[in-house]
Amino acid sequence: MDIETKRLQTQSLLDNADLLFNAAECSAALHKIAAEITRDLSDKYPLILPVMGGAVVFSGQLLPLLHFPLDFDYVHVSRYGDKLQGGNFNWKRMPEADAIAGRHIVVLDDILDEGHTMAAIKTKLLEMGAASCLAAVFANKLISKEKPISADYVGLNVPDRYVFGYGMDAAGAWRNLGEIYALKQD
Repeated sequence: MDIETKRLQTQSLLDNADLLFNAAECSAALHKIAAEITRDLSDKYPLILPVMGGAVVFSGQLLPLLHFPLDFDYVHVSRYGDKLQGGNFNWKRMPEADAIAGRHIVVLDDILDEGHTMAAIKTKLLEMGAASCLAAVFANKLISKEKPISADYVGLNVPDRYVFGYGMDAAGAWRNLGEIYALKQD
């Protein structure tokens, strides 16, 4: 497929999507999470670990709002890639064990969908000796089945639809939006 065809298909995803949360609502959710994390961890010197690549927008917006000492690293694990449905875990990067041991950790992710990725990350970090491991997600998908984990900090609850924007992608695109959209339902 040539680049112009791909551009047009990608633009069509946005043009035909439903806006769920505008930029002001996203900003308010971000500030709420920052206040909660500050309240709970400002005296703990936590390690902040975003899950790449979805958490890049969330992390980049959240970190300047955390006015206390912290360390920053990242994990890179994915179940989606450029697909619209989950698959197997692809572990690309994990911090060294000595960076984890004894630390209070906050894992940042764009969305808690079914919760499998976050549960696997939390289990691995606790096995590596983390003192605690909290999950902060920008979006929590309201699904009907029980999740293996719930987030400790949630920005917005989103419907059980394929959502994108604010770090979440649609077929690899649109992570760069400051709003959250949902693909049209068939």
